[in-house]
Amino acid sequence: MQLQVIQTKIYEVRGQKVMLDFDLAELYETETRTLKQSVKRNMNRFPTDFMFQLTKKEWQEVITNCDNLPKSIKYSPVAPYAFTEQGVAMLSGILNSDKAIDVNIAIMRAFIALKQFALTNTELNNKLKELENTYNKQFKDVYEAINYLLQKDKQETNQKERKQIGYKTK
Repeated sequence: MQLQVIQTKIYEVRGQKVMLDFDLAELYETETRTLKQSVKRNMNRFPTDFMFQLTKKEWQEVITNCDNLPKSIKYSPVAPYAFTEQGVAMLSGILNSDKAIDVNIAIMRAFIALKQFALTNTELNNKLKELENTYNKQFKDVYEAINYLLQKDKQETNQKERKQIGYKTK
C-alpha cells in the first residue's frame, strides 16, 4: 500500500494527527458500520486519547478543508470517529484479519514518515536560524548598503514627484 495514499487520509484535528473511521473502513475493505460496531464492542480499548468523535463544528471544518471526501460521507448526519496513531494500532487487536494487519503496518509507517518529516523540517529551520545569526554579523555592511540603496530609490521617486521650478518645455 502506498504511503502517499495513506498520508492523504491523515487529518489534523484538535492538534493531533488522526484518521477518520470511514477512511479506515475503506483501507480495511470493510463497511464503516462494521468497523464502528467492532469498536463499540471494545470501547474499553479506546480511551479518549486513542479515539474521539468529532464535534459538528470540527466535522464541518474537515468537510470545508477536504475536497476529496465522498458526497455520501459529507452529508452524513453522524460525525465520524477520529483515531489517533495509538487508536489505529489498537484497531489491529480487534480487527484480526490479514488485511487489517497489513493495513495497520502501512498506516504505522505513514505516521512514522510524517513524524520524521516534521523533525527534519524543525532541524532545518533551527540550522537556518543559526546560520542567519552567525552570518548576519559578517554581512552587516552588505545589509546596510542594500538598505541604503533601497532608501535612495525611494528618495529619487520623491524627487520626481516634486513640482519643477524654472523653464518648462511642453
